[in-house]
Amino acid sequence: MGRLASAYGQAVTAHRRARDRWIRARALLDRLAGQPVPERTVDLVARLGRLAAGLTAPTAPATRPPGEPAPVRVGDATTADGRFPLLLPLGAGRHLAISADARDPRVAVLLRVLVLRLLATTPPGAVRVVGIDPAALGATFLPLRPLREAGVLGATATTEAEIGALLDAAEAHARAAQQADRDDHELLLVVAASVPAPRELARLAALTHAGPAAAVCVLLAGHPAAPPGPAAPLGATTTLRLDERYAWVGDPPGHPFGDDGTGLAVPVLLDGDPPQEAVRSLAGRLAAAVRRDAALHVADLLPEWRWTESARAGLRTVVGRAGREPVTLAFDDATPHWLVGGRTGAGKTVFLVDVLYGLAARYSPADLQLWLLDFKEGVSFTEFVPTERDPSFLPHARTVGVESDREYGLAVLRELRRELGRRAEEFKRHGITKLADLPADAAVPRIVTVVDEFHVLLAGNDRLAREAVDLLEELARKGRSYGVHLVLASQSTTGVEALYGRAETLFGQFALRVALPGGEAVLGPRAATVTAGTVGTAVVNTAAGAPGADLLVRFPDAHADARQVARLRYELWDDRPEGWPPPAVFRGYEPAHLEDEPAAAALRPGARRPSVLVGRTVDVAGSPARFALDAGPGRHLAVVGTAATGAHVLRAAALSLARQHAPGEAEFVLAPLVEAADELADETAAGIKAAGHPVTVIDAAGLRGRIGELAADPGQRGRTYLVVFGVDAAGATLARTDPETFRSGHDDLRALLRQGPGHGVHLLGWWRGLRRFADDLGGSQNRDDVACLVALNVPGADLGLHLGVTDLTYTPRADRALLVDRHAQRTALIVPFVRPGYRPEDEER
Repeated sequence: MGRLASAYGQAVTAHRRARDRWIRARALLDRLAGQPVPERTVDLVARLGRLAAGLTAPTAPATRPPGEPAPVRVGDATTADGRFPLLLPLGAGRHLAISADARDPRVAVLLRVLVLRLLATTPPGAVRVVGIDPAALGATFLPLRPLREAGVLGATATTEAEIGALLDAAEAHARAAQQADRDDHELLLVVAASVPAPRELARLAALTHAGPAAAVCVLLAGHPAAPPGPAAPLGATTTLRLDERYAWVGDPPGHPFGDDGTGLAVPVLLDGDPPQEAVRSLAGRLAAAVRRDAALHVADLLPEWRWTESARAGLRTVVGRAGREPVTLAFDDATPHWLVGGRTGAGKTVFLVDVLYGLAARYSPADLQLWLLDFKEGVSFTEFVPTERDPSFLPHARTVGVESDREYGLAVLRELRRELGRRAEEFKRHGITKLADLPADAAVPRIVTVVDEFHVLLAGNDRLAREAVDLLEELARKGRSYGVHLVLASQSTTGVEALYGRAETLFGQFALRVALPGGEAVLGPRAATVTAGTVGTAVVNTAAGAPGADLLVRFPDAHADARQVARLRYELWDDRPEGWPPPAVFRGYEPAHLEDEPAAAALRPGARRPSVLVGRTVDVAGSPARFALDAGPGRHLAVVGTAATGAHVLRAAALSLARQHAPGEAEFVLAPLVEAADELADETAAGIKAAGHPVTVIDAAGLRGRIGELAADPGQRGRTYLVVFGVDAAGATLARTDPETFRSGHDDLRALLRQGPGHGVHLLGWWRGLRRFADDLGGSQNRDDVACLVALNVPGADLGLHLGVTDLTYTPRADRALLVDRHAQRTALIVPFVRPGYRPEDEER
């Protein structure tokens, strides 16, 4: 009997509370509408229904003020006199917590309903949804698959690592939205279908306290009104409690249903699952908006006006978007250097080209210089340099290496170090320590040096790689103050032998990291959080890879906008200052021709010390590779190697000498001793005769006699050049001993090599083997008798042994040679001159 009385008392109390609320609701509605209070609750219920219909009408999103929460229907509030739709505020800093998780079918349905209705009541593209479901392994979101295919719903996080990564991204989104300070920032809807671990739950709770500016809305299922333990309280959250049949709704934040804080006094019947056709229809409508918002073009990265920004305090450019917000990155004191990683095909080149065009459009060539190195197929920076078909170029580009050699990259780094030295002297003169303090009349441009596939430069652990690491480390350490910035891009930053023990010192200077798909290693040895899963996306971290500073960025494909990019390049080229020079370009794939060499065209008779041109040096300026043939002992030229390029080098050397003498002033003796040189020797003879010089063509026997004459009595004959194609072919003839003088041809040759230059006699010879060359000289003790050497396909170890050099770095290639001047203690990689139409690599096939 006592239990019955208690239940009766509770029912009476509930009835009185409901009656009091009904009376207050009638009075409030009367004040708002200026109409008499209706006599029956059925009128109130009808008016509430009409109000709800107006708030959820298709035109409501357009009329709702920016920054206001969206009213979203959850079901029907049930009274004795009828039902009315119950709307709850979501978004703009308002959240929802449900007592049960999505393993209760009603909760799973409710979450799907809320997602669909929030998407339907906001402008297309204004909401992005991510899901957490560790309890059901993502099953809650399976009926919403069309939204995932439309790009509105992200992948569901079910494991601890996935949930951590999702929350990292949500926190980054919140920070970006707060910094943007805009009411129309994309809303991130985080739907937790079940409660994650306590640490992740605390992070979700923190998001509910972030406020409207964070543009995050949390729907948290499985969070009871009074959770056990010290759980973090939720902020600005409406609670929804389920019993066996109904849902009971707590007071929305800031707008309670009554004065007692107990929430809505009437039960709510939750809506059922929407039909799949409605899901597909909504997904189709949103997909078009997602595609429209996702479409990025190079024009989105460019400023409204060209060359209006100052580079004194640093460089800045838009690189893409995070959600719908533009992302701006900088070269400044905080992020002076960038490290970019990504697998092959991940979009490294596209990202770099986007950055370069963005910088070039903002800063004038007087404020910005670009030094560009490409160590792969030579496709990264070709559009920035002039070609035979297109004379335009990017005026900011000063040095461009297309399919660069390691030696060229090293030469660029050396030149940058010299530039640092020049700027240091200028800073000392003005008594300053950083570029921003230079007076306007002494301002210098900032330099951005991009090295694509930089691991190729550091390949191996040879002298060249070690020096490159030293230079990169010095440039990274000092460049910040002097306005020199580095961008190193590669497929991987690990496994580089030359960096063992030094990677942390070098890369520690690179505060800004960009991880494209497959390039997460640039972020450091930590668990992946946000990842770039598709081409056209990148994770940007401005804190040297520190966790929690990741931002997912989408960037456009400059190559897809080829016409627009070409128009931009032409505009920049047309606006260049009058007389502005094109960049110095090293095209690693291109053969070198004497006919195209400006230094060769400038040769004139009357040179005090004639020099032979043998190729083009692999350096920043692309300077001609030459030897001066003065009167010093040993000033002869030896071309060594089996490659037929040797005959081409001799041709170029002889023709360049002919241009430096007045007609008849020099005598040329040509000895074509191998079949491979016959045609080239004929061309050489014709070219020398055209220059007005006498030419004598001899065979091996004639060579033996002429060497003997010149060795016995060099006299003062004027200039005599002995040009021998295939000296080794005369080995047997030179080995024979004269029965009267007991001298061999080798004896005469060695005497000529020592004495000839003092009398104006020089030998230009091609030997097809290093050992035969050494034998003809008479051993290593006589190697200085031929001081000028061009090594072709000679193994580096053998060449170093012959020269007596232990750390020689040389890897033979079909279109490369090593120039050695023993008197000047100089070695340099060169591109040897060949006849037009000949490609050295064809010889290798």
